[in-house]
Amino acid sequence: MANLSLDRWGTVGMKIGLSDVEGHVLHGLLEETSGDIVIRLDRHGFIIHASANIAELGLDFSGALLLPHITDLAERDHAAFVGEHVKAALAGRTQAGWAEFPVIACADRETCREDRCQRWYALSLRPMCDSAGTLDGALCLMRSVQQVRSLEGELHNRAVTDPLTGLANRQAFCAGLRRHLARGGGQMIAVFAVDSMRALLMRYGQRTADEVLWGFAKFLETMALPGHELAQLDGERFAVLLPDMTSRAAREWAEDVVTTFAGLAAPVSAKAPQLTASAGLARVECTVDWTLREAELGLVLARAGGGRQVAVAGHRRAA
Repeated sequence: MANLSLDRWGTVGMKIGLSDVEGHVLHGLLEETSGDIVIRLDRHGFIIHASANIAELGLDFSGALLLPHITDLAERDHAAFVGEHVKAALAGRTQAGWAEFPVIACADRETCREDRCQRWYALSLRPMCDSAGTLDGALCLMRSVQQVRSLEGELHNRAVTDPLTGLANRQAFCAGLRRHLARGGGQMIAVFAVDSMRALLMRYGQRTADEVLWGFAKFLETMALPGHELAQLDGERFAVLLPDMTSRAAREWAEDVVTTFAGLAAPVSAKAPQLTASAGLARVECTVDWTLREAELGLVLARAGGGRQVAVAGHRRAA
């Protein structure tokens, strides 16, 4: 709601206990008020007045014996960040832009940890001075940025997620491998692929091939144990990080996956395709590229032996 008159802002200022001078400053600070929360702070950061819509955060100051501090609005882990931002403004140092932080918008703020109660707000401050020019607190504007945060989160998820299967994509999986390598590595990974996918695509078309890949992804999710990290590396290869597993346990788990899939995908008629899968195993070490190359080399060996196998580079074993 842009281009509001000074009279309108004067009315807003009166409602939250501001003087005419402060009302003019408020007019300079704000250009629109839809959904915004206006707050007046004293020189120590305590809330003197707030617009009525602060009740949307589950706060009611009408019966408060002690003035709440501005940091009381922030989620616990972000209170110190908000405190530093406000302290700098109250000290007269210029604050560029807005400080964003989450608020627990719930009456039970102290114990509530529900995601649906967490909302993101951006805070802007304008220092105030009295007639003698002494700093006398600040005017604040809190603006909801929840929609922007949600959109950013959605865009991030799309950037790191395969659109067909919903699994993490190669970029996200490699980023995870780098983090594990930075901590020393040593975990096992398995790279799976449905055998003869190219022949299946050429015979039945892209739609059927996509259905097979989607089904195999859901099957892997079912077979995965707690802590396993799944990803789709490309059109037909899937990767699973197997933390806290020895090489023997990783092989046994991968063989169970391959055997179970072959049983579940057994053709119901002579005309239906026989679906099987193979896997290559490797240890997370050296570099991301080296790790994936070793696992994919194991996959090549497994498929070269006719499929439905699990292999490590240089070693093969039928499932």
